[in-house]
Amino acid sequence: MPYTPLTVRNALARSVICKIASKAYRPMIYTSEIIPENTLSTIRCYSTRSTVIQLLNNIGSKREVEQYLKYFTSVSQQQFAVIKVGGAIITQQLPQLASCLAFLYHLGLYPIVVHGTGPQINQILEGQGVEPEYSNGIRITDAKTMAVVRRCFLQQNLRLVTALEKMGVRARPITGGVFQAQYLDKEKYKLVGHITSVDKEPIEASINAGALPILTSMAETTSGQILNVNADVAAGEIARVFEPLKIVYLNEKGGIIDGNTKEKISVINLDEEYEDLLKQKWVKYGTKLKLKEIKALLTYLPRSSSVAIINVDDLQKELFTDSGAGTLIRRGYKLFTKRTLKNFSQPDLLRSALERDPEIKFGKNSVANYLTELEKMSFKAYGDEPLDVMAIVCDDHEFNSTIPRLDKFLASKAGWLNNVTDNVFSAIKKDYPSLYWIVDEDDPYTAWHFNKADGSYTKDGKILYWYGCKNVGDISSLIDSFYKKCSTASEQGSGVFNGQQTGSFSTFSLGLAGNKIAAKKNKISACIGHRAYSTQPLRETINHNVGKIGLIGARGFTGRNLIGLINKHPYLEVAHVSSRNLKGKKLEGYDKSEVIYENLSPVDIEEIEKSGEVDVWVMALPNGVCSPFVQAIDAGNSGKSHIVDLSADGRFDTTGKWVYGLPELSNRAEIAQATRISNPGCYSTASQIAINPVFKYIGGRPSIFGISGYSGAGTKPSKKNDVSFLNNNLVPYALTDHTHEKEISFHLGKKVAFMPHVGQWFQGITLTINIPLKEKLTAEDAFQLYSEKYANEKMISVIKDTPYVKDISGKHGVVVGGFSVNEEKDRMAVVATIDNLLKGAATQCLQNINLMMKYDEYAGIPESKMVCA
Repeated sequence: MPYTPLTVRNALARSVICKIASKAYRPMIYTSEIIPENTLSTIRCYSTRSTVIQLLNNIGSKREVEQYLKYFTSVSQQQFAVIKVGGAIITQQLPQLASCLAFLYHLGLYPIVVHGTGPQINQILEGQGVEPEYSNGIRITDAKTMAVVRRCFLQQNLRLVTALEKMGVRARPITGGVFQAQYLDKEKYKLVGHITSVDKEPIEASINAGALPILTSMAETTSGQILNVNADVAAGEIARVFEPLKIVYLNEKGGIIDGNTKEKISVINLDEEYEDLLKQKWVKYGTKLKLKEIKALLTYLPRSSSVAIINVDDLQKELFTDSGAGTLIRRGYKLFTKRTLKNFSQPDLLRSALERDPEIKFGKNSVANYLTELEKMSFKAYGDEPLDVMAIVCDDHEFNSTIPRLDKFLASKAGWLNNVTDNVFSAIKKDYPSLYWIVDEDDPYTAWHFNKADGSYTKDGKILYWYGCKNVGDISSLIDSFYKKCSTASEQGSGVFNGQQTGSFSTFSLGLAGNKIAAKKNKISACIGHRAYSTQPLRETINHNVGKIGLIGARGFTGRNLIGLINKHPYLEVAHVSSRNLKGKKLEGYDKSEVIYENLSPVDIEEIEKSGEVDVWVMALPNGVCSPFVQAIDAGNSGKSHIVDLSADGRFDTTGKWVYGLPELSNRAEIAQATRISNPGCYSTASQIAINPVFKYIGGRPSIFGISGYSGAGTKPSKKNDVSFLNNNLVPYALTDHTHEKEISFHLGKKVAFMPHVGQWFQGITLTINIPLKEKLTAEDAFQLYSEKYANEKMISVIKDTPYVKDISGKHGVVVGGFSVNEEKDRMAVVATIDNLLKGAATQCLQNINLMMKYDEYAGIPESKMVCA
């Protein structure tokens, strides 16, 4: 291959991605862009490095990133994707659109972009007193209208190209010369075209020159007459010529909405579902037309091609995660079910599918032995024609349960990439109202399994999942049998259930009015001792219902910040807010409805709890004060509500009733199923995040020197929040046995020394931590350990430079950096900063609420203000 600038740039971009994924990249930003100071707040400069970091931090796991990037770069550049952009998106969401396209460009991916301009045309015509005319959904385009169409196309094309160039993206406007057409029906539609051919050369020339092709959908006749063509139609014709992996339609709804459930449809497998879909009463008008057009488009494209209908904000998630974001439509294959092995017409295909099983792959079992045993059982097998996914459901013979067992769920990379897994699981769920299955804890798809389950229980490296179990006895029996099996295998050193984790935890709900049931066996609190969990952020919104918040003690700074976040949250609303000093006043900073402060007593709270009108109670009270309120909620016992306590009262719980809510270090699945969350302290959060990655290297007691802004001292007047006293001053306090010293030691599993101070600024904490080392480390080693630990966390930024407290104010998250190691390599220093009112309190509270309510973990937290933005 000749080395053109494009191929070199792509190679470099992909090299950078691989290096970052392996944590071997040495961060450095090179840019030739000179961005005026006054535009820095509105323009995001997408260097290759910053884009890749955003990818890794924002969208999914390292596995997902590597998997999809490899998939998309397995074809030529022009075969990656065709993206159709509606005119309304250019008007309303141009910055987001440009950001998404810049994101792809700096990864070496070159989508072919085709845009429309319908709303802009209508606006001009209506301004001229001309009523837009349509027939069968097609704009009637006379000569006067055509002049407006052409002008709008050129204007919107230029707007998009200019926005991209401001982000350092080379983009080429292609406003003609691609589509040749003849009149669709000259008498009826006037200057409207039917595309007869597509010239690939202008598009290929743009991509070969390293520029994104930005196309209008205007076409020409052989004599040069310009004709108007619907942008959806033009995008489809481009797809037929280039046969891309993805055809993306960006719209405001973000997908196809099921008319019965009112929820977005995640995946449509046309071969399996198309005929039944068309019979649905809600599939009519535009939806039916769109489905027919997509079916016609995909019928003659490779099966690897798929259509995605998404919102522009979800483009990265749709392309680079297993869960996706909008509606994915693919040809797929018809699914089958089989009751006997004789029904499998291709034994070799069956064998290949079974060889994906870890036990068979690593020699703990063989295909022949498994099939011999399977023949003796009653089972039902599910799969698609090429067996990219195969599942086998058996009557339970292991735990003697009445609940069937999902014995195997085996998927190839193609099965995961094309969401065949979801189709197969949906088919299983139709046949089996309840089911259980077991997965290795280190399985890369545990998040997917968790989303499919009603509950889970973890023991010795294995996770038991189940759904549809309405009877408490059934669940108890399952857990008991699973526990005994794990314990026996552990004692015998069995390779089947032998793992690293010695504790166990459960996360489940019976789904009966929200009742939660705690597993009784070996319930060891995950917050005791050093937590080694590294769970992925839970980004899928499972619950779309409004959540009602009751806020007790909203007068302080933390309460105000939490109210501000709830005000912007897509699902949460304030139902009650209580403050003795503010009773009768209107809640400021909240405009979803008018809320008046109350002075709620425990008796009041018990009555509210009985009514079931609050989903989550937030206790923003001083230490030692909230116990009567918690007791009142317990007495009300609606079986619905959750509690997040911002005080230290529940942080030292050993009963298992309270879960410590530090999502980046705790087990998110446990938080998601908890009813009582103890929100960590601000100093404690940053300290644990700054120490955890090198825990096994610690050779003595870490020392933490902390300075907080005076907002950390609360609103009650004292020297610690007296601005005049703090001027040019630093106030030490509680230099031994501070509550946070105890909290950090308790949850870290190692004693620390903590020395807090108050500075003269308002908000933000800086910590300088000295860590004695028992094993030698370099500063570079430390940087790599931290980068790997927090690679998928949006609210933890790991940098080489020293973070400064002035930069953290108003930001959501923790910044860790300034790694230093002495010459003897037996002492390390690290610096961390955190906004004490946000990630140190309100933001973390909102993360925990989102997890418990089954919302996107980051819902309501402004992405632009996250430390990894």
